[in-house]
Amino acid sequence: MAKTGALAQARAQKGRSGHDLRSVRGHAQESVPPALDRLIHERMRLGIVSALAVNDSLTFNELKALLKTTDGNLSVHARKLEEAAYIACSKSFDGRLPKTEYRLTAAGRRALERYLDHMEALIRATRER
Repeated sequence: MAKTGALAQARAQKGRSGHDLRSVRGHAQESVPPALDRLIHERMRLGIVSALAVNDSLTFNELKALLKTTDGNLSVHARKLEEAAYIACSKSFDGRLPKTEYRLTAAGRRALERYLDHMEALIRATRER
């Protein structure tokens, strides 16, 4: 049991320290990017970024319906992505109704590509075992 705990701790340390992640038991496999983007990895934020990656832009209400979430939950996660410059937010009025629209930025698209590459490398490494 101590061996398993030590292995898990070593793997966790490698992921946090920025070294290449390798497959279990020291067998060198294809290297994967050093750090998982925790900002995108969260389910709701991954949903927002993914939805915006395949649409030019989406309104707050469109995202809310698509992701089946609440106003508060969506606004908190969208704000985190906006603070990281992964998405851009524009506010306007449609008649007398406020309209909030989001689009994916170039930095957000690059971050999503890196995240997807990382996940694909993890999947390949797991299947090769």
